[in-house]
Amino acid sequence: MKTYSFDATDKKIGRLATEIAVVLMGKNLPEYQPNVYPDVKVEVTNASKASISEKKLVQKKYSQYSGYPGGLKQPRMEQVISRKGYSEVLRKAVYGMLPTNRLRARMMKNLIISE
Repeated sequence: MKTYSFDATDKKIGRLATEIAVVLMGKNLPEYQPNVYPDVKVEVTNASKASISEKKLVQKKYSQYSGYPGGLKQPRMEQVISRKGYSEVLRKAVYGMLPTNRLRARMMKNLIISE
């Protein structure tokens, strides 16, 4: 198993998430196949030191719908950070950049984020 490490200090979350997603999918490897699960682990350090603008903290919303009438919740980024931390914001960004298939959950298990 190959291990990659990223340092989030002074990096934008979206730019960092794209790099992580490419490595988790195995697209940086010469033997890349979209239907084969790559044997890689990604460790991210200093997630709380990532660069996030004040405007994004207030304007960015994460939608969640329960399926019931009135069940739409849209917490802002600052609320998510206060409840779950910076690692959850980065995790959601990477999750959205991975392909929507059966391999996505397995790829996310190989992502380790530390604040």
